[in-house]
Amino acid sequence: MRFNKQIFTILILSLSLALLGSGCISEGEGAEGNATQGITESEFSNIRENPVTPWNPVPTAPDIDPTAYIDPQASVIGNVTIGASIMVSPMASIRSDEGMPIFVGSRSNVQDGVVLHALETIDEEGEPVEKNTVEVAGEKYAVYIGENVSLAHQSQVHGPASVGNDTFIGMQAFVFKSKIGNNCVLEPTAAAIGVTVPDGRYIPAGVVVTSQEEADKLPEITEDYAYKHTNEAVVYVNVHLAEGYNKAS
Repeated sequence: MRFNKQIFTILILSLSLALLGSGCISEGEGAEGNATQGITESEFSNIRENPVTPWNPVPTAPDIDPTAYIDPQASVIGNVTIGASIMVSPMASIRSDEGMPIFVGSRSNVQDGVVLHALETIDEEGEPVEKNTVEVAGEKYAVYIGENVSLAHQSQVHGPASVGNDTFIGMQAFVFKSKIGNNCVLEPTAAAIGVTVPDGRYIPAGVVVTSQEEADKLPEITEDYAYKHTNEAVVYVNVHLAEGYNKAS
């Protein structure tokens, strides 16, 4: 059988490319060194200070209770307080680099893909932007999440906003410039924009509430409401997930 040099050359090149892609051969090995050389550990960290900006010259690191669990694929940035036994799941973003501070109360959970962010609370002259804050117990926040709150997958709370204790914010629900009371439910894809939702009310799935008149007429949560006890179960699961992940890490 005649040996074909052209085919042999192609086979050798293909094998070399395959080895290069698998990592068996390092491109430029010995010449350029490690590709990540010179990049500091802080640049890789998912938990870090906010950057210096014209509206905030002071970098602040998050304050995280040791019993909370922050997944390595979640990010927590800036002036953020994370309370006890909180579960922050993969791809969640808690970013206090524009509006600050952000507070998340004990035993709450921030599930996959959740976003907590806020409009700026300090202007470039260093003066507070009061309209972009919410007041809870005499303190001002960009975003305030109470205790035993569930922020389900891909929901967003964008400040100025607050969510009261024992409240369930459903999958892909949205809260902006609003105050949500205690023991409330926002069903999946519901939204509250520019309103105050009284304690013990729910927003049905897909409903967007944009006026206080609508908010005041929201249905009350009764004993036969389908999701009355959903939040209790979700909080229970996530508190134990935080504990379990911490033990495993």
